Amino acid sequence: MRSCNREDEGFGLMGRGMRPVEKVSERGEVAAPPTKAKVRKILGVLAKSYPDARIELEFSSPLELLVATILSAQCTDARVNLVTPRLFKKYRSARAYAEADPATFEEQIRSTGFFRSKARNIIACCQKLARDFGGHVPRTMGELTTLPGVGRKTANILLYNAYGIPGFAVDTHVARVTNRLGLVSTEDPDTIEEEMCRLIPRERWGQATHLFIIHGRRTCDAKKPRCQECSVHSLCPWPGKRCQVDLRPKRR
Repeated sequence: MRSCNREDEGFGLMGRGMRPVEKVSERGEVAAPPTKAKVRKILGVLAKSYPDARIELEFSSPLELLVATILSAQCTDARVNLVTPRLFKKYRSARAYAEADPATFEEQIRSTGFFRSKARNIIACCQKLARDFGGHVPRTMGELTTLPGVGRKTANILLYNAYGIPGFAVDTHVARVTNRLGLVSTEDPDTIEEEMCRLIPRERWGQATHLFIIHGRRTCDAKKPRCQECSVHSLCPWPGKRCQVDLRPKRR
């Protein structure tokens, strides 16, 4: 399934009348599909809870963001931010990355994990940038996803945060939070992207991504969700949540 960020195709399958995925409760009952009003309310609450929601990767150019995003796979943004300053100082262009010694580059990014495949992807990606795009990072989903190591998630992150082009990126946090909130009932990133783009106004796709990600990191943890601190607790149908929220004043 393909998606939202296609200037020439609108909303893909959803735009051609595909019905939203039905939600099924634990008792087998078909739940009402999420409404735009509910999503708007959730995003409004999250925006007040996380006024600082933004991308946490540090960068100063589209190329730097591209490299940092590839490095962030299966790695925290904080760890990536410790590694990238030296990389960005040494490799100042796509051609510089393209000509990097693989063994040396692997050692420079080793602490981000999966360093061999990441080094291979970054070098190959930048070789294609230098060869086919004049060393510049392209500005369309179609072109970005031709680059080694770049999928829809990375492309959407890049389009919104580097170029201001709306895009909804689905990482593990977004998938977890949207499922728990009953907004989707699938783990497939493409389907989640498609459904959320149907429910959220285009101009809010990028910020919605940041809100879901930061909520997943700070509150809706995969193993130990802090439901008693959750600002959208009353809007969450997830059966695994802690049902009682302690509203008593905390002792100082």
